[in-house]
Amino acid sequence: MATALLMPKQGNSVESCVILEWSKKEGETVKTGETVLEAETDKATIEVESVCDGTILKIYYPADSEVPVQKMIAVIGEPGEDISSFDAEFAAGASVEERADGDLVNEAGAAAPETVRDASYGIPESSAAVKSGDNSAVSPRARNIAAAKGVDLSTVAGSGPKGRIIERDVLTVAGQTEPLTPAAAAALVEKGLSAPVSGSGIGGRVRLQDLETAAPAAAGASQVQMPDFPGSFRDEAVRGVRKLTAARMMESLNSTAQLTHSFSAIAESLLDYRRKLKDAPEELGLGRVSINDILMFVVSRVLKEYPEFNAHWYGDSMRYFDSVHMGFACDTPKGLLVPVIRFADRLTLKALSDESARLIAACRDGKAQPDELSGASFTMSNVGAFGIDSFTPIINPPEVAILGVCSTQLKPVRTGDGIEYKDHIGFSLTYDHQANDGAPASRFCAAVIKAVENLDLYLAL
Repeated sequence: MATALLMPKQGNSVESCVILEWSKKEGETVKTGETVLEAETDKATIEVESVCDGTILKIYYPADSEVPVQKMIAVIGEPGEDISSFDAEFAAGASVEERADGDLVNEAGAAAPETVRDASYGIPESSAAVKSGDNSAVSPRARNIAAAKGVDLSTVAGSGPKGRIIERDVLTVAGQTEPLTPAAAAALVEKGLSAPVSGSGIGGRVRLQDLETAAPAAAGASQVQMPDFPGSFRDEAVRGVRKLTAARMMESLNSTAQLTHSFSAIAESLLDYRRKLKDAPEELGLGRVSINDILMFVVSRVLKEYPEFNAHWYGDSMRYFDSVHMGFACDTPKGLLVPVIRFADRLTLKALSDESARLIAACRDGKAQPDELSGASFTMSNVGAFGIDSFTPIINPPEVAILGVCSTQLKPVRTGDGIEYKDHIGFSLTYDHQANDGAPASRFCAAVIKAVENLDLYLAL
């Protein structure tokens, strides 16, 4: 019996993968577990393995194609086997999440429950229902379409597995009665096209050509005309990390009320302690502990005193975390990634530093796992090495705050003997005013200052 090979799901945040190279061609035999192709997510490189023994009867996407997760990419079976039903399904553009009225279907065609992962970070949610309005239980496609159509997800009731909000739920609220094909949904988000109520696809499904047909009517006033520049230039498709970052940053700014407090702390204790670590015996392994490691250690302790900033905002509810799951911005050849140090508040400084180094290496080598790149309760972004005095970091929803770390600068300080110049390290706290007010944010900033300037006390915690 022929079996569909799907683009595997890589955590809740990965929406699509780019096929880098097929290891097998049509007509070649494969064994269960044998690598069929190599693909790239927006965060890492993965190998897709065969789910059964057989022959590759059909490949639906060539190399360099960007394919939504859970989409059929090939069919494996016996030579000569009829695969017309798979061809028809592929032509219809259905993905796994859209079959059977939102229930997932496995390779054999039987309904299979979807595993929803919540903020317990990797622990499957097997019995508890997803609360209405919980934006963590939203499919990536539904989230993107909601952003494109201006739909408030807190007003959407989910009809997917365990109450998850899926594409059709958002379209219903937006007045769109029929679902979109993956190509149409992507164009809706990327090109800002308007979707008709129904399309020319099976059952009224809206296809890409339906969007393109409807576009000219509204294009006159809304489309931006590309100027005719002299000289040569090149256009490149936006994909991978850049595409994800663009979508998340716009979603963040459109869904939160962000403001930033800028402040600084005397850095003498911080710099002195860093020098001691560098001079420590090599066998202790402390020389690699960075300024950023020390600051993440300290801030993870401060957050225990201010749980309202170690939280997620869901519109009609807030989720407060007992532990600190510290995300930190990491510059990689692929772009910005945010790995997460689990239970940072429970780790020693050396353990935190070792985990930070491991995650940075995994990110830069393209080997970070999806679960290592999601689920932060608070994030820090350090641009101090570039000499930046102050900046406005953008929150990663549903988190309620992000702390930017800036460069060290000499500033005058009044003392009993007059004015002295001391090293100060700058910080920029961006927070969501929906979740927190200015007074508690200012108290949190003051606590960070106190912790940095009295580092020896906080290192004992």
